[in-house]
Amino acid sequence: MEEIKKFLVIDEEEGDRLDVYLSSQLGDMSRSYIQKIIKDKKVKVNSKEEKAKYLVKEDDKITIEIPVPKLLEVEAQDIPLDIVYEDDDVLIINKQQDMVVHPAPGNYDGTLVNAILYHCKEKLSSINGVIRPGIVHRIDKDTSGLLMIAKNNNAHNSLAEQLKDHSITREYEFICHGVVKEDKITVDKPIGRNPKDRLKMAIVKDGRRAVTHFEVVERYDNFTHMRARLETGRTHQIRVHALSINHPLLGDPVYGPKNTKFKLNGQTLHAKKLGFVHPRTKEYVELDSKLPNYFIDIIGKIK
Repeated sequence: MEEIKKFLVIDEEEGDRLDVYLSSQLGDMSRSYIQKIIKDKKVKVNSKEEKAKYLVKEDDKITIEIPVPKLLEVEAQDIPLDIVYEDDDVLIINKQQDMVVHPAPGNYDGTLVNAILYHCKEKLSSINGVIRPGIVHRIDKDTSGLLMIAKNNNAHNSLAEQLKDHSITREYEFICHGVVKEDKITVDKPIGRNPKDRLKMAIVKDGRRAVTHFEVVERYDNFTHMRARLETGRTHQIRVHALSINHPLLGDPVYGPKNTKFKLNGQTLHAKKLGFVHPRTKEYVELDSKLPNYFIDIIGKIK
């Protein structure tokens, strides 16, 4: 089901892009979400489909079909959460390694979404629908650390726009193979699906721009403790960029060496710092989390 809304362009609005115009008319929706609706062919101008860059004209008749969120069918489960920050708009979780963020076919319980459904009850953004309520961004199952949850659609739109504008602070720490010589390295290489293996990401010419700023925290004999600040947020970005400089992450089952002397459950990667402008107060909030025990234990073994 969709909610249908209609608009008539007046002379002062002429010349606006279609997505900009609709964003101004629908104040509770982000421009990126409206662009998705346009791409899904749910917007018509004078009964014709137009692209987001279409410039509206006076007397244009615009119709938009806004998807109505389905009722959540994922079960709420009483699973302990490590809550770092919470108010009426935003919930920040320190996710443990091994925890899947959202359900997938055949795996509808034991996930972070099941846990936040129990904790937040009905107070969650519905923008990402049935499977990912409130989830603004995700981190891999084997990655630990800070994750944002939006409790309402206004908060979700605000945080999503900040992610799109690359204005959110996201710092990770990890351990990689080899001794990194440079103190700081910036990798600016596009990432897309690996044409030879669709389950992997890779540096590809026609991929999306991806920028990671690396910094050495501490060097060991055969490994390096690193910090990474994301300027963009592509799938597997840190893991692919670290591999591109010949320093794959320790424990990475996809991009790293298959055999290591340590018993690991996946890559040693922790989302340590998260900073954002609060959707309601407009004040900057920055949160930090301690390195998890598995990470500290590995450093002790390496030393």
